[in-house]
Amino acid sequence: MESVSGSSASVADKAVNQMQICRAEYRTIGRFIEQLRPTRQCMKILQTQFPHLPPSTLLSIFSQEYQKRIKRSMSRHHAPDVVKAYYQRYRSEAKTRPTAPLLLELANQVDLSPALLARLIVECFLEEREASVSSRHVLNNMLREPYLIPDLLLAKHVEQCTVNDCCYGPLVDCIKHAIGLEHEDMLRDKLRERNLSFLDENQLRAKGYDKTPDIILEVPIAVDGHIVHWIESKASFGDDHSHHTYLNEQFWSYCNRFGPGLVIYWYGFISELDCQRDRGILLKDGFPSDIVTLCQGPARSRV
Repeated sequence: MESVSGSSASVADKAVNQMQICRAEYRTIGRFIEQLRPTRQCMKILQTQFPHLPPSTLLSIFSQEYQKRIKRSMSRHHAPDVVKAYYQRYRSEAKTRPTAPLLLELANQVDLSPALLARLIVECFLEEREASVSSRHVLNNMLREPYLIPDLLLAKHVEQCTVNDCCYGPLVDCIKHAIGLEHEDMLRDKLRERNLSFLDENQLRAKGYDKTPDIILEVPIAVDGHIVHWIESKASFGDDHSHHTYLNEQFWSYCNRFGPGLVIYWYGFISELDCQRDRGILLKDGFPSDIVTLCQGPARSRV
């Protein structure tokens, strides 16, 4: 299971907006994203620029591209002298402009995720206050529930970062987890509608499997003339980087262990990536409308 960052679109909308785009168009979107910051306002800009793509697909693409950008620059932001400069700047401006969204402004200026900057600032605050490094548990609790921070102004600024960051932070983590579970539920419902017998990830783990796809079909099906033994649900957009990572870390091992299977990228994928069908991996951007079972013949969607 994998899920897109915090999106307000419903699963029904996502299921209707099934999207595949070519690699050239994806690169065009990626270049445009380079100038954007991870605020919720940036999604309005993206939707204006690419109105033919559903918001959920754009959000997934933005989130993945932004996370790549952050990973490339993370070491620079974590340098001790840089972190100290961020903290001193924040403390100084908090005295003169306490009502301004200081952390959000600083995050935008240094091109860092607001939630990640808030984490650095709270960590510095705790070290200064306690003269020691606080446990990760204490730090995470304060980021999840800013009212626990023993500085009301800092708590407010941290909350602003959490609410406005669409790629990182505890709020986004909760939304991603919920959306991933929601799509897994939708996949199970669609399998039950077609009276297909299957084992889900929890059942497989109970049987002792340590690394499994989301669904294993007890009786295989055929999709587009290809046999499918397992199905993996990805509530995200399938780009080159993520797909090749999944191939190496998940999909090939699933094929070796269970046979050929189907990967559903609910938010779409780069069309050129669907090139491994003969090797046992079929890509779709939604649940197949027409499937063939060994016993029943064609099984079509119920309208």
